[in-house]
Amino acid sequence: MTNTESKVAIKFRFDLKSFLCFLLIFVIEVIIALFVKDSIIRPYGGDVLVVILMYYFFKTFVKMNPLPLAIGVLFFAYAVEIGQYFNLVEVLNMQDNRIMRIVIGSSFSWGDMLCYTLGAIICLFLDRKEMKAITQ
Repeated sequence: MTNTESKVAIKFRFDLKSFLCFLLIFVIEVIIALFVKDSIIRPYGGDVLVVILMYYFFKTFVKMNPLPLAIGVLFFAYAVEIGQYFNLVEVLNMQDNRIMRIVIGSSFSWGDMLCYTLGAIICLFLDRKEMKAITQ
């Protein structure tokens, strides 16, 4: 492999620390969804946390460089948001399914895209020691 080529190395594993982070964030997300009825934490905090939640879910099962992992999760979040722009729930004929409306969402927002980006940046900040070890 030449210097201009890059290889994303993925190893499958189970990382308990990442799984516990995932579970903690999941519980926080559920608490926000059930009990927080404001105009800041629920819509924006939840969107920041969902990217971190997905990051730690995938990090539980794969060992790879944090940067491509964070970018992959971020692009997935972007794809879901773009699906909202194109009314994916209706296209899939699931508009009467409450769970799918919550998971996929039903309204596009540039603010959500910004929150997802912030969530990915937080993931990289949290894994900065791992990033430094990989680049050295």
